[in-house]
Amino acid sequence: MSNRDFGFQTRCLHAGHDPDPETGAAAPPIYQTTSYEFADADTAAELYALERDDHVYSRISNPTTGTLERRLADLHGGSGACATGSGMAALDAATLVLAEVGDNVVSASSIYGGTHTYLSHTARRRGVEARFVDTLDPDAYAAAIDEDTAYVHCETVGNPALVTPPLEEIAEVAHERGVPLFVDNTFATPALCRPLEHGADLVWESTTKWIHGSGTTVGGILVDGGSFPWADYPEKYPELTANEAFDGKDFVADHGDRAFEYAARHRGLRSLGDQQSPFDAWVTLQGLETLPLRMERHCENARTVAEWLADHPEVAWVNYPGLAAHETHDAATEYLDGGYGGMVTFGLEDGYEGGKRVCEAVEVATFLANIGDAKTLVIHPASTTHAQLSEAEQRASGVTPDLVRLSVGLEDAADIIADLEAAI
Repeated sequence: MSNRDFGFQTRCLHAGHDPDPETGAAAPPIYQTTSYEFADADTAAELYALERDDHVYSRISNPTTGTLERRLADLHGGSGACATGSGMAALDAATLVLAEVGDNVVSASSIYGGTHTYLSHTARRRGVEARFVDTLDPDAYAAAIDEDTAYVHCETVGNPALVTPPLEEIAEVAHERGVPLFVDNTFATPALCRPLEHGADLVWESTTKWIHGSGTTVGGILVDGGSFPWADYPEKYPELTANEAFDGKDFVADHGDRAFEYAARHRGLRSLGDQQSPFDAWVTLQGLETLPLRMERHCENARTVAEWLADHPEVAWVNYPGLAAHETHDAATEYLDGGYGGMVTFGLEDGYEGGKRVCEAVEVATFLANIGDAKTLVIHPASTTHAQLSEAEQRASGVTPDLVRLSVGLEDAADIIADLEAAI
């Protein structure tokens, strides 16, 4: 494609792929292979020493996953990307590169329960401390950051609190202290928000959700913004500037604004096995082609459902960023472009038991632990996704005992509302 600036929908269909030069195939082929033949022994040695850049083994890179990586890097405005086996694998790969024993991570409290557990338990077992702060208070992040902070983390739209933090202010706080901002953009997708445009340095998403959109394929993406000055902090980020696994390789010197992508690929994917399979990448590419159209409908339906819930006498409260009464409505309006997402949370007058009962009673909506499906999904986080957290930790994450999380799908809005009416 030419160098002109194409629109987002066009790039969802075309970015990162040209017709196959061998066959002329218009669609990206599935390169279902583990390995790639070497031309000669010297080439093989150069590839393993990272002196030459090409495919060696599909745990590291693959032409099909490469198409997905280029497309999502383009849509986010990043310099490069690594496709991973899940969203959590993207978080894991990034943390391996950025943090070591004795470091800490400063994170918003209002985050996905799995992320909270990873940071507070899995990372802790590796000697990395998690420091959770008030999601909306930049001063709280500032106070928690010290010389051992590896990165600052937050979500574009908190799961399931649905709060949007002041990204640009948090980025400024992090950068003033020489720390990158790492943002989970799963709830927004690049269709609604591109965190790199608001000061973030790295972005991760679960492609399992809206990017794929059909609830069939688990995957993740880790996007390099290409903006953070890693070379200014060589002792803090040795994985990027003097990697011991590769005889002191300096990824910054060799790969410039794609240094983090390469480090994550060769340390996270290559060493941990966090890669995405070629077939899963190919399927995710199919869903990505319709992302803007689907997000428009998700947002439209979610707003309709939220407004209906707000008027229901047995609903105690409703949380949706698109409602004027939402506590971060202004921030969501600033950072989300084209809609407020497909997630709604609410609580019933019957509290904890009422929330569980609604999940059991729905017929159109599906009771399961996922979001971002074409179908409407519902869950009661306090008894499921966030059950590993104490009640105090749940509340800090935005999970109250009565909270019901609703991922609004693409059905007719009237049918979703009728289903909820009957269940309530």
